[in-house]
Amino acid sequence: MSDLERRVQADGLLAAGRRVVVLYSGGCDSTCLLDLAVTVAGRDLVTALHVNYGLRAAADQDERHCRLTAGELGIALAVHRPAAPASRAGNVQAWARAERYTAADRLARGHDGDVAAGHTATDQVETILYRLASSPSRRALLGMRPREGRLVRPLLGFSRAQTAAHCRDRGLAWREDETNASGAYARNRIRNALVPALEQAHPAAQANVLALAEILAEEAQVLDELVESVLDGRDELALAVLRAQPRALRRLIVQRLADRAAGEPAAGVGRRAADVAALPDTGTASVDLPHRVRATADRGIVRFTRTPPLRT
Repeated sequence: MSDLERRVQADGLLAAGRRVVVLYSGGCDSTCLLDLAVTVAGRDLVTALHVNYGLRAAADQDERHCRLTAGELGIALAVHRPAAPASRAGNVQAWARAERYTAADRLARGHDGDVAAGHTATDQVETILYRLASSPSRRALLGMRPREGRLVRPLLGFSRAQTAAHCRDRGLAWREDETNASGAYARNRIRNALVPALEQAHPAAQANVLALAEILAEEAQVLDELVESVLDGRDELALAVLRAQPRALRRLIVQRLADRAAGEPAAGVGRRAADVAALPDTGTASVDLPHRVRATADRGIVRFTRTPPLRT
């Protein structure tokens, strides 16, 4: 057993006897992940999911490759072919991501298993750098987590070079996505231009980005405990208590209550903490916040709810 296999097994994100749906594009990282899932969980408990978006000339060739590899590994392959978006003027990558994870979650729920994605440490660096540029939020710099509900990322501790080495050692072929060289997408520009520039500035640039994310994640646990100590399990808070907190903690409290109301991360709401704290102590007043979240103060107690949809 290789060092990579031992470490993945020790992490427990893939486990013997635990069903798993592997997001399988046919690329190097997902091929490595699929092979590891078979080794750790057992081939009878692994299902590969390939999504053929039909947007690239090589899409059908990718699908055929995935069918061949799944057959060689002796595992089931599910193929999802979503209808193309009505317009490509929007965020095609966001549409593709939603299709991919929705199909995977549906399949995993049917098997009562996890969904495994092949994100690597290299992807983590690119994600953090993108969020650094696009989101003024400390939470954005924490990067991707190893587990989020059913979703697991067993390869976050390994580089893209390591997954390629594993595939070569195992004699596993993979497909290259020609769009990775395109400058049309922000992630590609970060991968092909920004990361090399940072490595020229300092050879340990990628390692330092990952180390910073780990430090912030550890500190985030402390901050989460501090927020919970103020909320004490409540989904509402006295305005007087909110105003008494240091400004940074006030932002975190508002963000936590907004996340709960939205049922998902409501990025950026914490930056409106001053507006929430300015609500009156008497009567009833509300302020509408990003992500369809509303903060309502009623006789000095503030609660967060979803903003009602507009009537048409």
